[in-house]
Amino acid sequence: MADDRTIVTNVLARRAGSFEALVQRHRGLVWHLLYRRTGNADDAQDLMQEVFLRVYQKLGQFRFQSSLATWIGRISYSIAARHAEKKRLDIVDDERQVADASAHVDPQRTAQRDAMSAALENQLAMLNPVQRTIVSLYHQDEMTVAEIAAIVDEPVGTVKSHLFRARKRMRKALESVITQEDLYDE
Repeated sequence: MADDRTIVTNVLARRAGSFEALVQRHRGLVWHLLYRRTGNADDAQDLMQEVFLRVYQKLGQFRFQSSLATWIGRISYSIAARHAEKKRLDIVDDERQVADASAHVDPQRTAQRDAMSAALENQLAMLNPVQRTIVSLYHQDEMTVAEIAAIVDEPVGTVKSHLFRARKRMRKALESVITQEDLYDE
């Protein structure tokens, strides 16, 4: 896999397929950021085109002071934030984890896992957009706190604080679900 400098150099030199390779490499991150901020797949798809257009237009200004993913993530986050301001959207997280449909799954365990997943999704949806984005970037995209700080344009300490508070809130909700399930087991 090519490094950031090679990718940027190839795109700026207009080598065939180089920009498509850049898009393929970063589309998951861009989609994730846009969808988390907008809560709407159609809006995220439209904004994704805007992000990559902006990346193409501004790539010559990329100075390698961060990773290319962080720079593209920051562009994505900014575009999504502006979109949310314009639309005054309430951010809704309607992603659901699909339960394993295996015939060997214990129905009681499946019900417990579904309840846990629903509680987690409900708590994630109740977080403010910044906290929800930070939590998902950290846990789902496995980004570092420093990378997230660069994307959301906040100090590292602020990102750590958002992450701590969000996880504490979600942990408390999940503990109540576990406690309720334990009562049903007895």
